[in-house]
Amino acid sequence: MKTVLYTAPTAYPVTLQELKDHLRVDSGTFDGNLTTYQCIVAASQSITDGYALLGTAVEVIGKRAIVNLNSGTNGADGTVDAKIQESDDNSTWTDWTDGAFTQVTTANDNAIQEKEYTGTKRYIRVAAKVLVAPCVFGVDVIVELATTAEDDDLNDLIKDATAVVENITRRALLTQTWDYYLNDWPEDDFIKLPFGNLASVTSVSWKDTDGTETTLTENTDYLVETNSDGIGRIVLPYSESWPSGTLYPSNPIKIRFVCGWTAAVNLPKNIKRAVKFAAEDAYYRFDRHEALSIAIDSLLASYRLWDEF
Repeated sequence: MKTVLYTAPTAYPVTLQELKDHLRVDSGTFDGNLTTYQCIVAASQSITDGYALLGTAVEVIGKRAIVNLNSGTNGADGTVDAKIQESDDNSTWTDWTDGAFTQVTTANDNAIQEKEYTGTKRYIRVAAKVLVAPCVFGVDVIVELATTAEDDDLNDLIKDATAVVENITRRALLTQTWDYYLNDWPEDDFIKLPFGNLASVTSVSWKDTDGTETTLTENTDYLVETNSDGIGRIVLPYSESWPSGTLYPSNPIKIRFVCGWTAAVNLPKNIKRAVKFAAEDAYYRFDRHEALSIAIDSLLASYRLWDEF
């Protein structure tokens, strides 16, 4: 029996920024990493009809961004309402959840309000409305683009660390598709599938001596047990049996299946920590190997799969 990766995962348990934060590294300069954009130029803003004062869009995808509402003096009884909006295309805009600033009045003007944008859209801007009297304010967006000369290496370390954790746990961490080949049908009425966190079985097929391939039908020829984060299985229905006939001499039975957690946010925290420690181990060229190995083993102890395949 053997396994062949059919579709690789499109994400990893730890992002580049998360690893940088863990390692506390950034070879960029403070000035070089930060760029300030004027979204709404600071000035005395006139009364508007609703949220008619629209700031200039700022591209923030893949970056961290802070939005500052810097208020000056409000006119008598004047108020300012402002909110962060987001967009995928710089054309269609929606209000970002939790993006509303506290209303600025004469009681709390001449102050700065700060909000970090944690959404996922490509662009953000601020929409504001001014009521009763003109008010002085502006909006800046501070964007951090912490690119470093080490980024490529750090991304490689994330991939390598993920492989280390997958090897230790014998799991496939994030969604991926595998082909599992068997040489014979089992004597048991089930087939255990490797890597845990079975999401679905795409197909079960077999080839006869002529190389003719037959695909079985789920829920008729076999049942699928996903079994949460445990070992998934293909099970024969009641009174059914595995196909008969002489099998093709090379990898005659193929099971294609999808496994792994669907997103990094769903991974157990100890697995994510173990990936960070494995990356740290390689980053410091194994200077801390003994201590980190103990930590990694401890974090992963309850996530190992022990079944044989």
